[in-house]
Amino acid sequence: MIANSTRLRHLLSLILLAILSASLAVGLIPTAATGSQQALAASTTTTWPTIRYGARGSAVVYLQQRLTALHYDLGGVDGVFGYNTLHAVYAFQKVQAITVDGIVGPVTWSRLASPYRPHARYYRSAAAVEVNLARRVVYLTRSGAVTRILDASPGKPSTPTPTGSFSIFRRIDAWHLSPLGWMWRPNYFYGGYALHGSNSVPTYAASHGCVRVTVPAMNRAWSQLYIGERLYVYR
Repeated sequence: MIANSTRLRHLLSLILLAILSASLAVGLIPTAATGSQQALAASTTTTWPTIRYGARGSAVVYLQQRLTALHYDLGGVDGVFGYNTLHAVYAFQKVQAITVDGIVGPVTWSRLASPYRPHARYYRSAAAVEVNLARRVVYLTRSGAVTRILDASPGKPSTPTPTGSFSIFRRIDAWHLSPLGWMWRPNYFYGGYALHGSNSVPTYAASHGCVRVTVPAMNRAWSQLYIGERLYVYR
């Protein structure tokens, strides 16, 4: 009788173990792994506040991390929505073809979560530069991939930036006074036209034909530019 009771308890234990194993297999009982996945899903659906120039905090840190991961030039993650972050947001909004206002609200947050990722139009194994006049941005590229995206202001309609395939043929590592104004670290690619740093880089096309980027952006890009580097300008 005792032996039969022992066998019965053992049989019940095996049945319970089988039921537990089956429940884990089909996900009826959460595991540590599914808990982590749920936490990750929750973080990706976080509703971030609208932020703009001058903001600070965790939302700005996340914004900067996301822009950096997407190759937008901003210099670093410091939790401060300053000048560099503002121009990175401008560049992102231009590429995404949304309102370019430097304000990170619901539309911009949504695009950051699922962005359009630009590709180089021209393939070169070496580093190259592409100026997209339609988007008003500069792409630094290598092996067909966009490695950095810079906010830019090209030539205005009355003095357009020439389109075509060029090479950088002259560089000046200083402020240079041209007939049309001051240029920081100009990289000449066609006659007097250059890719250069400027203290004035509006969101619209405003130059006399050159391609302006911010002074900090040119400082960060300077080491990646060189004489003989291909530079493409297109719409």
